Amino acid sequence: MAATTTSSMPSGFGICTTAPDILYLPELVFGGLVWVLVASQYILPNNPMAWVMFVSLFCFVMTLVWMIIFGFGCHRDRSSWAAADFAYHGLAAFFYLSAAVILSYITIIISFSPTSQIYKTYVSATVFAHVATVLYFIHTILSAIRWKHF
Repeated sequence: MAATTTSSMPSGFGICTTAPDILYLPELVFGGLVWVLVASQYILPNNPMAWVMFVSLFCFVMTLVWMIIFGFGCHRDRSSWAAADFAYHGLAAFFYLSAAVILSYITIIISFSPTSQIYKTYVSATVFAHVATVLYFIHTILSAIRWKHF
């Protein structure tokens, strides 16, 4: 997958065929899985899982908004949109990295308790959070390449 080197950003179904925009759907799927798996368990008020919930929900909604903006062509081929795409995905990658680390830590702590169903759910959420982190990181790199070519 190579980044688009033309002077315009794709819109419509073009986002389903060009890098990095093709990563929107996997980001939504894996981010949504993290959100659903963490939300399916009881979260204590002082638990750092609230940050994981915030990150997964925020990134899910914002990625959906970005996908809609690019899908409907509302970005009007400006390099500022390429810069904003790079900045958002860089922030999302950083947020997901922090959430994945917190989720890994909580999963290790829960592994010592006898509630194996919660543990299995958190292990799945941890794996999906790390996959989402990698997807957002790759999207950030490809967005930076696209921004550089404007």
